[in-house]
Amino acid sequence: MDIRQATIDDLLGMQNANLLNLPENYTFKYYLYHALTWPELSYVAVDPSGRIVGYILAKMEEEPSDEPSGHVTSISVLRPYRRLGLANKLMRQAQEAMVAHYNAAFITLHVRKSNRAAISLYRDTLGFEVHVMEKGYYADGEDAYGMRFLFPKKETA
Repeated sequence: MDIRQATIDDLLGMQNANLLNLPENYTFKYYLYHALTWPELSYVAVDPSGRIVGYILAKMEEEPSDEPSGHVTSISVLRPYRRLGLANKLMRQAQEAMVAHYNAAFITLHVRKSNRAAISLYRDTLGFEVHVMEKGYYADGEDAYGMRFLFPKKETA
């Protein structure tokens, strides 16, 4: 599997992976907005035939702040390609890009309270912590955990 930065040509494949896997769906225009505004933050996992089998759609928070922060809008890996470490690799690529390009201090995401596999990945593998529980966050009324990962502070000379 190849992990690479997403391009405009990948957006339909990313949207397709979203539609196949997740109950929260976004318009093509929303993917395009991410790609044009933060082109270096979204990545795709591509199989040997060139099919997009996973993606991460990421952005920087738009509200002005003393500490720039990133946000994972969506991450998804097609079922046959799960448990290969792709979500972990996609997340790490986006995190590295947030720090390198925007000097992000932390990254946030939301996860369904019932999504044990994702919570385990974020908490146990990637080091995220739950910082808030948002009642009725999702359109179907399910609660979400707001999770956050603080990037290590850079040493200053």
